[in-house]
Amino acid sequence: MAYVIKPSDARKLDLPGRRSLEIVSAATGTSSVTLRLVTIPVPAPGQPARGFHSHDGFEECIYVLSGQGATQTETSEHPLSAGDTIVIPPGEMHFTQNTGREPLVLLCFFPVADITRKTRE
Repeated sequence: MAYVIKPSDARKLDLPGRRSLEIVSAATGTSSVTLRLVTIPVPAPGQPARGFHSHDGFEECIYVLSGQGATQTETSEHPLSAGDTIVIPPGEMHFTQNTGREPLVLLCFFPVADITRKTRE
């Protein structure tokens, strides 16, 4: 049966360097999808970037709603702006940072209901 998840029902995650709302996941009753709305603020001068992480066994798909940023992998950097989508293969170490003058707002999709057990920081 279809159901609606209101913004007030999204789970606020305490993750470093960003505001992350988990809209859909096992916590909201899905069996195979996680969807997060992530806002990465403009970094303060000298603020270090988030460290690399990876997701074992599943891809991450990031759609840029607004702002400018870059996803860094161990071997390359991928500039991003509003309307861009990046797909990160399973196991690839990466992080996304804000490179612009306004917050970077992303929709992050994972084809599993719980990403925590297979995410390595």
